[in-house]
Amino acid sequence: MQLSVLRLKTFKTKITALHSLLKNIDTKKSVIFILLLIFLDQFVKIYIKLNYSITAYGQPPIIDLGFFKLLFIENKGMAMGARLNNIIPFLDDNTAKLFLTFFRIFACFGLGFWLRNIIKNKGSQLLIFCVCLIFAGAIGNLIDSVFYGVIFSSSYGQVATLFPDVGYAPLFYGSVVDMIQFPLATWNWPDWLPFVGGEEYTFFEYVFNLADSYISTGVILLLVSNKKVSF
Repeated sequence: MQLSVLRLKTFKTKITALHSLLKNIDTKKSVIFILLLIFLDQFVKIYIKLNYSITAYGQPPIIDLGFFKLLFIENKGMAMGARLNNIIPFLDDNTAKLFLTFFRIFACFGLGFWLRNIIKNKGSQLLIFCVCLIFAGAIGNLIDSVFYGVIFSSSYGQVATLFPDVGYAPLFYGSVVDMIQFPLATWNWPDWLPFVGGEEYTFFEYVFNLADSYISTGVILLLVSNKKVSF
């Protein structure tokens, strides 16, 4: 009973702290928050790039705790490794990559204008918080796509160097650095299931980064609190 009361008090304290954080979020606070998120995302990515080579298939992770793994992969596509030319087959890899990078640029501009208007019109504090998360995540991955190919050498079979004479890709063609994986459970699908019957499946096997987690958190908060958020 006492433990339950203590947990309830702790939960209420966390909720109170969150409400305090979300009070009076103005332009200055939003910019500082976004810059801190971007700095953390880029710090982790640059550290990985400058200390490890790509984790090739079959190689052990950098850190393996079972339910948590630290890897190093480079994602040339969208979330979960999907590529634009898988959706639009007539695009080649380079064209699809360029379209994706410019889409990210336009998306970041759109999010920036949206955030400015929400703050200017004194919109929901929770909405501002969520858009800050999504905006910071989008900028974090955009930096990789635009600049990483130029400022880093290749990470395949070697540790990358910063500001090489020739980077691993032209401007706008960089790959997004991913490193976090939570393979929580693995099972085999029943044989009677169509398409996937008998195959092994791991949840959650996708590798992501901090920027991805910002975006996911912002979107999930918007979905679960849509009745409390004024767009």
